[in-house]
Amino acid sequence: MEAFVNHKQEDPSFRIDRWMDKFDGLSVGFTSRLGGVSQQPMDSLNCALHVGDRIEDVISNRRLLAAHAGFAFDAWTCAEQVHGNLIRKVSKHDKGAGKYSRDQAIQDTDALISNEIGVMLTAFFADCVPLYFIDPVHRAIGLAHAGWKGTALHMAERTIEAMYREFGSRPTDMLAAIGPSIGVCCYEVNNMVIEQLDGERPAKQDNGRYMLDLKETNRQFMIRAGILPTNIEISEWCTSCNTDLFYSHRAENGQTGRMTAWIGWKAEVT
Repeated sequence: MEAFVNHKQEDPSFRIDRWMDKFDGLSVGFTSRLGGVSQQPMDSLNCALHVGDRIEDVISNRRLLAAHAGFAFDAWTCAEQVHGNLIRKVSKHDKGAGKYSRDQAIQDTDALISNEIGVMLTAFFADCVPLYFIDPVHRAIGLAHAGWKGTALHMAERTIEAMYREFGSRPTDMLAAIGPSIGVCCYEVNNMVIEQLDGERPAKQDNGRYMLDLKETNRQFMIRAGILPTNIEISEWCTSCNTDLFYSHRAENGQTGRMTAWIGWKAEVT
């Protein structure tokens, strides 16, 4: 069963309902490309500042999403992603980083972890894999950005290790989710990419290239780090196959916006 449920009547985002029903105050999900104010080719809920969209439209979209997710806009916290594997612990003093500008974002970071209430961790995607983590014992959360480079740099495992180090999160207590991203159906890569990834090598096609399943690769890395397979949700949505719903860097030749993944504990439970 698909873990990311589309709430079209309320707003165009996808939520992990099973988590939100189980843990009071948790807000977690992934946007579609719909429901915002940005113009083509960013239409319409682009929340990234680095793709050439009008800053005013991006800020408006961010405000819309924060409200839908149950946060004040001051809670919006994001990093300047660089396809690496650096992780930052977000304290109450970091709350709001990057909400208005890239310069104010947490720099050179592709994963954020926190145990603060009222902080909305966000990250941006257009085919790369969003990785979500929650430790219900210590009420700690994590959100990571993993394209093929981040996956090869073991972002999933590094985030789990960081949560253990900072919060005492035991992998066997943690839940994880792998959000909408490019699927094995659409992600053709060359030998250079495959050689940098651990794990089972996919079959070579007649053209000498490979179809890579980034979602499954990250799932295997999560399991290797100690998360129970039964505690991992994985989305079946392919962003490249569904450009009516999602932005896709590959399908749209780089001329597109970015979806937003978010997770946080709301300051007030409604």
